[in-house]
Amino acid sequence: MRMALDEARQAFDEDEVPIGAVVAVGGKIIARAHNRTEALCDVSAHAEMQAITAAADHLGGKYLPDCTIYVTVEPCPMCAGALGWSQIGRIVYGATDDKKGYHAYFTGRSPLHPKTQVTAGVLADECAGIMRDFFRRKRR
Repeated sequence: MRMALDEARQAFDEDEVPIGAVVAVGGKIIARAHNRTEALCDVSAHAEMQAITAAADHLGGKYLPDCTIYVTVEPCPMCAGALGWSQIGRIVYGATDDKKGYHAYFTGRSPLHPKTQVTAGVLADECAGIMRDFFRRKRR
């Protein structure tokens, strides 16, 4: 999660919403990414989407069942859907997003693959803090 936070800080420095993601398999990082929606003028260029694409490219296939994604903020519905389609094995996220996180939209059936394991709250205060700092700076 610390490496995902490094990606979030890079996004912050680039004036992007500071969310970072890292994908690992077998203890090795195979993809790193952060939000790029402003730089790419692409609303789908979220950290998770960038990381999924990079990981699939690295592995040479679209399914990621042996991978873990570490992301600083709870995935949005779009990213959760993409993670579900990728059949990612595990999702570890930091801060919960009560407004835009996938839990706010899916009260019954989850968009994730049934075998995907989810761990929430890892370094949550630090992950939420960088988001607070970013939006506080934007409101000035």
